[in-house]
Amino acid sequence: GTLQVLTRDAGPAADVARARDDDSRVVEQSDRSAAAREDREPLFNGLSDDHLRSLSVPDELLGLVRSFVVTEDLEAAAPQLPGDTFEALCYVNAGDSIEEVRDAMGFVSAAAIDPEDFGAALEQPSTRRRFALITDDAELAQMLDAPLEKWRVFLHPSQEKIVRSKVKGAIRVLGGAGTGKTVVALHRARHLVRNVYTRDDDRLLFTTFTANLAQDIRKNLASLCTPEELSRIEVIHLDQWVANFLKGRGYPFKIEYWKSGSGALWNMWDEALALAPEGFSQDFFREEWDYVVQPLGCTSWEDYRRAKRPGRGVALTRQKRKEIWPVFARYRSLLDAAQIRESAGAMRDAAGLIEAEELPSAYRCVLVDEAQDMSTVAFAMLRQVAPRTEGRSRLFIVGDGHQRIYRRKVVLRDVDINIVGRGHSHKLYINYRTTDEIRQYAVALLKNCSVDDLDGGVDSNDKYRSLFHGGAPKIERCDSFEEEVAAIKRFVGEGTLENTCLVARTNRLVSEYEEALHAAGIDCFRLQRRRAEDDRAPGLRIATMHRVKGLEFDRLVIAGVNEGVVPLQAGEMRSEDSAVRAEAEQRERALFYVAVTRARREVLITCSGKPGPWIAVGGDGASDAAG
Repeated sequence: GTLQVLTRDAGPAADVARARDDDSRVVEQSDRSAAAREDREPLFNGLSDDHLRSLSVPDELLGLVRSFVVTEDLEAAAPQLPGDTFEALCYVNAGDSIEEVRDAMGFVSAAAIDPEDFGAALEQPSTRRRFALITDDAELAQMLDAPLEKWRVFLHPSQEKIVRSKVKGAIRVLGGAGTGKTVVALHRARHLVRNVYTRDDDRLLFTTFTANLAQDIRKNLASLCTPEELSRIEVIHLDQWVANFLKGRGYPFKIEYWKSGSGALWNMWDEALALAPEGFSQDFFREEWDYVVQPLGCTSWEDYRRAKRPGRGVALTRQKRKEIWPVFARYRSLLDAAQIRESAGAMRDAAGLIEAEELPSAYRCVLVDEAQDMSTVAFAMLRQVAPRTEGRSRLFIVGDGHQRIYRRKVVLRDVDINIVGRGHSHKLYINYRTTDEIRQYAVALLKNCSVDDLDGGVDSNDKYRSLFHGGAPKIERCDSFEEEVAAIKRFVGEGTLENTCLVARTNRLVSEYEEALHAAGIDCFRLQRRRAEDDRAPGLRIATMHRVKGLEFDRLVIAGVNEGVVPLQAGEMRSEDSAVRAEAEQRERALFYVAVTRARREVLITCSGKPGPWIAVGGDGASDAAG
């Protein structure tokens, strides 16, 4: 015989029974919802009963679904609907066609189902959303004893189509926080080494923006792959890959970084600024270098004269450009003389070497996580690193412009990465991590912000939904730091330390909270920049907002959300260029969004003194703990 193990809920029969039990329940609607329903047709008025059945709506719930007039009705009824039914109706309500939804979710028509074939029914994607088929007691024990890492990389059946895609060339996968983009990329890597590129010398490159994210990816791949499979997947953050590649080619330049280097870049920059004409601030020159000269590879006055200067709000005449060019020319000459390259310059040199020497790719495919934080220069290089099939680079790219916290916008087609055509672009809409109340608060942080789709288009979170509900984020406005720490201690004491994380905007703030919590008798485990999270280490997790990107916790404290801190009033937030300020503010909003969406169940947001302007941005989606 077989054992059936419930993995999400009690299945369609239980859902229908629960719906019957709840027939008398009155779904409360807000005043806004009541006003919105006036003179409105039902949401699914244009669909027949057969259409609704094809979307997995049970006959017993057809009347309920037909009663929905506004989106709030659908969302309020989520507990009464089977999970896949709710998911499908959300997609249709957001504008997808029935055919698109059925194809994406793997629904099969009733005529194609043999009610006598139980085994075939268990293999249907809609069944596999709810059940795992176990064939013996040993397999059941192994499943139940699996560590958390195994469940973190669980692949929802609706994502399998992307993982197993056979399209040639580049694939881009977008999705909001918690939609499983990285999980899809992990399974794609395993699928390729296990089923497609199976020779001993077939290798994949899996890269991302930061060292700690690469560590986390490697750790999760180890829970999915055999040692042999893992040995053929090179997981490394991009700067390290570039350094390793260039070192192997006898590269004569040393790669330096502005924040973590020796300080040589700052010294050369200060020397170059001695040539700056009057009328421009020092910040202006650094921004012009970062936004225009370096990304576009301007090595001569002619290059700079023709540059389009994207992302700059300060117009420059040709004469003004000519006056300021000597600063950049001098800085470049100093870099050359000292045999030093910035990261972007090293990437450009690596791409040039590969192209000039026509080096064959060492990889069968390149997978890129957190693509929104990769620069245009980085993607121009990755296009050279990846193998090509029928003129298309073999890349698997996952990202979300709503979570861009490091870099400026990239347009893939500008670097000859083609994602146009059926099967080359995908979007994930369902958040499997957080409650919908947390999602709503996070989405409100980016309201009215235009977010790109990594290829020059606009990406929207209109269809973005969570499948389960819980409490809204709580806000504690405290008069002093000591009062804030006491509030954090109370919240932390209500749960398990190892499943709770405190995040703050800067390393200095993290240290202050760590010291205060230690003094209050709470053990803390600080997450380091270049080290993967250790689930076995005891203590409250504590980290910067940047460090927790890619991680998740049951309970989360976002501390120190004070005026001047969130958003942090430093650097480009104080730029004289309005376009630069606007982009910096959007990155700060995105960073707050990233922090909030690390939580699965509960969020506490705290401040002491005057709160930051975004602390109550969720409006009704957040509640004052003190109130």
